Amino acid sequence: MSSLNRYQFLIAFLLLMSGIGVLQAQDTLKLSLQESRRLAFENNTNIRNSNLDMEIARKKIQETTAIGLPHIDTKTAYTYLPVVPTLPPGTMGPGTPAIELGVKNNVTFDLTASQLIFNGSYLVGLKAAKTLYQQSNENTEKVVQDVNESVINTYYLILVAQESMKNLQQNLDNVNKTLYEITEMNKQGFVEKTDVDQLELTANNLMNAMNQVKGNLEMANRLFKIIVGIEVNKTVVLTDELKANSSLPVNVASLMNAPFNIERNIDYRLILSAADLTRLDYKNAIAAYMPVVSGFYQHTEKANKPSFDFSMKDLLGINLSLPIFSSGQRMAAVSQKKLAVAKMQNTQQLVYNNLMMQADQFQTDLKLKYEKYEIQKKSLTLSDEIYQRTLEKYKNGVSTSIDLTGTQNQYLTALSSYYQSIYDLATAKTKLEKLYNINQEIK
Repeated sequence: MSSLNRYQFLIAFLLLMSGIGVLQAQDTLKLSLQESRRLAFENNTNIRNSNLDMEIARKKIQETTAIGLPHIDTKTAYTYLPVVPTLPPGTMGPGTPAIELGVKNNVTFDLTASQLIFNGSYLVGLKAAKTLYQQSNENTEKVVQDVNESVINTYYLILVAQESMKNLQQNLDNVNKTLYEITEMNKQGFVEKTDVDQLELTANNLMNAMNQVKGNLEMANRLFKIIVGIEVNKTVVLTDELKANSSLPVNVASLMNAPFNIERNIDYRLILSAADLTRLDYKNAIAAYMPVVSGFYQHTEKANKPSFDFSMKDLLGINLSLPIFSSGQRMAAVSQKKLAVAKMQNTQQLVYNNLMMQADQFQTDLKLKYEKYEIQKKSLTLSDEIYQRTLEKYKNGVSTSIDLTGTQNQYLTALSSYYQSIYDLATAKTKLEKLYNINQEIK
């Protein structure tokens, strides 16, 4: 192989290896919690649809506004007269010829400009369109909060499941090691067969628990990818760690006694927008009693004009539509809308009461989860100390392997409970922050 060919081969090989490296890097996606929230904000289907709803509502404002702006329309008509009306000769005076009052074939062009002057329904509809846009904006905010909560909860759920798998595997390794030792001792007649069977049953239960956690972990990973908007076949690695989240208790402490400002809550703001729309609907029913006034200008051109044409080329006028009698239809509509306003007021009060109750409930739940976290942290420290003392006794021949396995499994169980308490504390914190509408920004 010549030096040139070897050089080309080396370049091709390096390019191929670089390409493989890129594909591998693309297939694995490493995400922190903040990066996951940002990706969900950009890719989540519900958020994208909510943004489209906002754009639709904005276009609706433009459509409604355009109703009250000048409109220009044109119309073209072709007419054919089988028999053209004609004045006989001498009609206009002695010796005058016959006069045609029309043309057999004609094309007429009309240009009409119109302007709405007053319409009560239009004014109400314009306010309703703006309120609807505001409601769409609030709906988007609520969807973002829901997605944000789902991302955080699912992220922590995966971390807890991963730690549980590690602890269960470590538990199983310890049990299998002890099971081997006890089995050998049973062969020598030092222990009973019941001890062997008991440890074997424990190992089987641990394997079943691992299979269950593994299935839950796979489902949580699929759910996480759907929420964040990642391809299902992409491998995702979560970079945050449960044990590294030392700032969580500090953030929780300031939230447990924070006052609840219901005006910030998105559900309450949505019910206020719905109440505004209901009142505007009531006003629109009242507006049906009001007149509708519009002005217009019309210009007409004809391709073929008769000898005598009495039609006006330019016309300026005002249209007035005044409702007089509807057999009680409008009155019934107003009554319905008024009752709907009263019903909405009841619903608004109900939502207010429920949100105030949720604020107390969620704060209490956060305090309980915080206390549980503190207890589990102490229990983890105690179980670790017990295990270390038992390990020291085992090394000195004072304690048995069964005692060591028991204390080690006790420590791993306490570790799992500690991680679970972190997850419970994080989800309780997220739920209260969502209710308070604080710390919801996605950077």
